[in-house]
Amino acid sequence: MFNQESYDRHGEWYNQHFPTEADKVTYFKKAKALEADNVAIWLQSLFFKCLNPLLNNANQRWLTVGDAYGFDAQYIISKGSSAVATDLNADFLAVAKSEGIIEEYAAENAERLSFGDNSFDFVLCKESYHHFPRPYAALYEMMRVAQTGIMIIEPQDPVSKMPLILFLNNILAKAPGLLNKVWKNRFSFEPVGNFVYKVSEREFEKFAAGLGLPLVAFKNLNPNFYFKGADNLKTSSKDTKFLKLKAKKKLLDILVSLKLIPGQVLSTIVFKRVPDQNVIDGLKKDGYHLVYIPKNPYTNA
Repeated sequence: MFNQESYDRHGEWYNQHFPTEADKVTYFKKAKALEADNVAIWLQSLFFKCLNPLLNNANQRWLTVGDAYGFDAQYIISKGSSAVATDLNADFLAVAKSEGIIEEYAAENAERLSFGDNSFDFVLCKESYHHFPRPYAALYEMMRVAQTGIMIIEPQDPVSKMPLILFLNNILAKAPGLLNKVWKNRFSFEPVGNFVYKVSEREFEKFAAGLGLPLVAFKNLNPNFYFKGADNLKTSSKDTKFLKLKAKKKLLDILVSLKLIPGQVLSTIVFKRVPDQNVIDGLKKDGYHLVYIPKNPYTNA
């Protein structure tokens, strides 16, 4: 089946680009040398800040899925919690541990996690969900091993949030060839072979309702401005290139705040149980909007 072929391809992707241990060590040394005022670091921090409302309570245990280099786990560890970093192929993660970036790692297929039920406080899947050939299979597995909830940070499907696109979709539905020309990234595929699966708020609401879960939190963000050479650019107020990038982001942030467009990326937290008030307040302060799922009147749950 294609899902196995897809995982085989993904499992070897990093070794094709960094074939030797020395190549991997060199990569980590370059990453360690980057300073805090680096544009690449700044852009990555926009993703990681989404975790902060959940990381105020130290000593949590996290699982990161699709964490090829271990940087997701590294951020969690830096905030006082523990994390097991996982990816299909753990060759890079083994080097990450030897370089002191992570503490624990494992080779894991997101569709068949080897951990028991409720093994972790939270599961994080950041920028990997869209690579999965069967993302819903992975979604249920991540929820199974989480005790409190899961966080998915992924590119957002704009259709349900942009009435004009939805209108054109309905009008042109009978002419798929024309629709595909107008909506050029309707079906996007990566060179490795998989369909690029973008997410939406509505699908996570339905997922939570179907499992009888109580709460989903969403945050829109615009961090997708990475370009080749970003790690050589500083976040300086004197740098024209950075100022242009920052201005583009500011414009998108304003349009998102006015609800004219959705964010480039959606950070979603699906809770298995309602967290305490401090977490709720922290989520709201950080820009999340909360959707409480009504109880199913036909069950005793």
